[in-house]
Amino acid sequence: MHAMARTTATATTPGAVADHVSRLGQRIRAARTRRKLRREDLAQRAGVSRSTVEAIERGELTTGIGAYVRALWAMGLDQELGLIADPGLDRDGLALELSAATKRVRVQTKADNDF
Repeated sequence: MHAMARTTATATTPGAVADHVSRLGQRIRAARTRRKLRREDLAQRAGVSRSTVEAIERGELTTGIGAYVRALWAMGLDQELGLIADPGLDRDGLALELSAATKRVRVQTKADNDF
């Protein structure tokens, strides 16, 4: 049953998403090898298993984001994670927020004061 969930998740993932995760895995592998770390070393530092490090480096979509972040943290590469989905850098979101066409307009009703 677990394998079926993996197949379904991978089969329904857009290609661009799979490409991003694959490239991230490749970058993590490059960072690990530049630091002359074995997979076992990174696994120990990140608090994950060696097989999880292998899955990260393959860019597997079924590996949790926490494992990717822990691997980046273990190598000191987590500083820019705060920029991911930063509302201040979301140009499309900011444009929509500021657009007059998407703002709700309130119609003022005059209060009936018969005092």
